[in-house]
Amino acid sequence: MDTTDKIIYKEESYAIIGACMKVHRILGVGFLEAVYEEALGREFHILKIPFKRQLKLNLYYDGQKLKKQYRADFVCYDRIIVEIKAVAQMPIIFHSQLKNYLKCTKLELGILVNFGTASLTYKRVIN
Repeated sequence: MDTTDKIIYKEESYAIIGACMKVHRILGVGFLEAVYEEALGREFHILKIPFKRQLKLNLYYDGQKLKKQYRADFVCYDRIIVEIKAVAQMPIIFHSQLKNYLKCTKLELGILVNFGTASLTYKRVIN
């Protein structure tokens, strides 16, 4: 197999997305993002998916650390940022936000998950 066709963190991604699907299947649409975040944290714990919640991400400008920090919803397996939303439509700014999280952490993969639609939607974002 050509390495350009390799899906990075395939098994980990499937586990994360599976947990998100279960939370969406149980809760459905209409809750605030904070509710999905709490439920997803519980599901990650049940599935033994290692995660950190509301992890502060440092930002740098011209090599110097800024006072302002980002806060990622989850970092799973110490290498995948999981950003959750609960909106009817996913604006492009959310993709840009996740790209910035990946840039400042130098992590390779982020997963943007939206619980705000009838069917769960998600997008893998590569740094």
